[in-house]
Amino acid sequence: MDTRSKNSLNVRRLLSAAVLCVCAAVMLAFYPTFEKAGREEAEEVYEGAVYLSEMLSPVTRGNYVLYNEISRDEDESQIREELETSDFRRLEKYMDYSFFDDEGEALLESRSGVAGKLDGQPENTAYDIQISFSFDGVGVLGDIQVSSSYLDKEVQYQIEEALLHDQQSLEREWEAQEAWPMSMPVDVTAVYGMTRDNAESYLSSYVSAEAYGGAYVYAWGILESSSFAWVMMFLTLLAAAAGVLYRIFSGDRQEAVFRAPAELVCAAVLGLAAVMIWPAIMIWKTCSGELISSSGYANVDRILAYGLNFLVWLVIFAVIFWIGGCLREFFKAPVDYLKERSLLVRWVRWLLTGQKDFAGTVKEKASGVFRKTKGAVKKQYEALLHLDFRDRTNRLILKIVGINFVVILIISLFWGFGVWVLTIYSVLLFLFLRRYLDQVKQQYGQILKTTSTLAEGRLDIPIEGDAGIFAPVQEELVKIQSGFRKAVEREVKSERMKTDLVTNVSHDLKTPLTAIITYVDLLKNEEDEEKRREYIGILERKSQRLKVLIEDLFEISKATSRSVTLHFMDLDIIGLLKQVELEYDRDIKAADLHIRWSLPGEKVILKLDSQKAYRVFENLLVNITKYALPHTRVYIDVEETEQEAVIRMKNVSAAELDFDTEEITDRFVRGDASRNTEGSGLGLAIARSFTELMHGTLQISTEADLFRVEIRFPKP
Repeated sequence: MDTRSKNSLNVRRLLSAAVLCVCAAVMLAFYPTFEKAGREEAEEVYEGAVYLSEMLSPVTRGNYVLYNEISRDEDESQIREELETSDFRRLEKYMDYSFFDDEGEALLESRSGVAGKLDGQPENTAYDIQISFSFDGVGVLGDIQVSSSYLDKEVQYQIEEALLHDQQSLEREWEAQEAWPMSMPVDVTAVYGMTRDNAESYLSSYVSAEAYGGAYVYAWGILESSSFAWVMMFLTLLAAAAGVLYRIFSGDRQEAVFRAPAELVCAAVLGLAAVMIWPAIMIWKTCSGELISSSGYANVDRILAYGLNFLVWLVIFAVIFWIGGCLREFFKAPVDYLKERSLLVRWVRWLLTGQKDFAGTVKEKASGVFRKTKGAVKKQYEALLHLDFRDRTNRLILKIVGINFVVILIISLFWGFGVWVLTIYSVLLFLFLRRYLDQVKQQYGQILKTTSTLAEGRLDIPIEGDAGIFAPVQEELVKIQSGFRKAVEREVKSERMKTDLVTNVSHDLKTPLTAIITYVDLLKNEEDEEKRREYIGILERKSQRLKVLIEDLFEISKATSRSVTLHFMDLDIIGLLKQVELEYDRDIKAADLHIRWSLPGEKVILKLDSQKAYRVFENLLVNITKYALPHTRVYIDVEETEQEAVIRMKNVSAAELDFDTEEITDRFVRGDASRNTEGSGLGLAIARSFTELMHGTLQISTEADLFRVEIRFPKP
């Protein structure tokens, strides 16, 4: 995909996400309207006989409690306990009651003077609802009468039937026990009265006490309200249209997410319609403050509740958006859409055309979906196994927390079944974490084995294998192994150099010293004056040779120990090179060498120690006169840049260059391995040490018989 197409896709996705967020925000903005409409609808529903009978059902149990207060057949504490555990205690606060014997005498009143008010029809009393229960001499309920000044006859009859059913259920419940917990009312009539204001007040408290049932009724009221219907219809059309437009502007680009089977799209439509009661319940509980009330801070709970609502509506409208995108092909070509996307149509075609080919296609597509799902899960799992803790982990933590939040959010939508879904999720999470930690433990064991190998000094064993989240540690261990190996190699080299040092120093000191001793002995016994002068000349040369060797030893010793005192000054290296050439002009001519210069047009000034710089160039030029092939040219180039000055020297060697260029600048290493030429093997070592002390670098390279030296000094 080119950059332009990718940018266009990102813009479409961003606009679609914005539309879905607007839809969710609009739903939240209409919550007060939905709450008001739901309350009005629910109150109309609660005025029906079904809910009135449910509301008044505790009076059937109250008959037994109040009768036992009159008869004192049961212990008072047991009566109080039954009253405390019964819903009648809540209902008792909103009504008056009185018990009469078979002669019409009042046996019990809820308060003084109530009996006279309850003895009559509701239209003639202060009570808008009256209920009377008549029990015969053996405790059998003979009659139930409900009368009301504002409920019609049909509703009154339905309430009577419901209360009779409640009485029969109570009797069956107690008959199933070994003994009845309360005495049966005998030869009494119980009359209850309730004003309309008290009935409506109790209705509100009853609905609030019915945590699930009340919310369910109000949720149905929200769903049946016209405001919710119009808003939901408009936003559904908006989200679906956004999905269709997204597919239209995508052109021929087919995204797999919109190629779902038609049956799955239909299932999504039916599923949304079936579960809309849950978002409606969520609306009611959010408005009433019951959805989240655990933090102890009302504002925090409200923000969390509305945040959760926003995410739920975002998911719902995203599903609608997806449905619209999937159905775009249906609007474009219905027949082709059903042929290609409907599993039922394809199954029928399979029956008609060929079962085998279709089965293979279905199997192949199912395998493809399984492979993609497995690959996605495996990719995330591998990402967890290969965490790099050196990087910032905030994004990773947010990703894990976000995934867990989405899973728990989906689980919470199952309400009553959420506990079972959460149990399954917890089991799967346990299995996942156990496998993950087992692999982390295995990776840790591999790293531990590697460290043990290094601790034992086995540096030649390669460090390999997938270390997972410990990969950065493994990389550092590889570096440590490489560093240890180099350190060992350096130590071995140093030991070898110490041995060579003793051998070479002994040889180079012993040779002139032996000659001096020999010629001194000869000089003692020699009487020929000419031979004595010859011996004295040899002794002078050998002593000078010994002096130079000892001076070189002191120089290299001080240079390598960094105990040399340097006096930096502005120095023209071109003039210095010319001076060195002039000093050794005789040796250069004796070696029949011809120097070719390549110099800049002006002076090259550097901050150097003049004596040490002179010694560097002197040693290099002496080395050339000793080992260069006679009758050849020597090239000396000086190049100046803004950051540094570079001096290059090149010559053709008389002997084959078979030495290691890294070791030639070590102490007592000579290009002439047979040590036939005169020299200490310290010249290049001193040159390199002095160059490094003056913050420069000296590098030697060879190509066939061509010997090259390159010196770099930084400019001040």
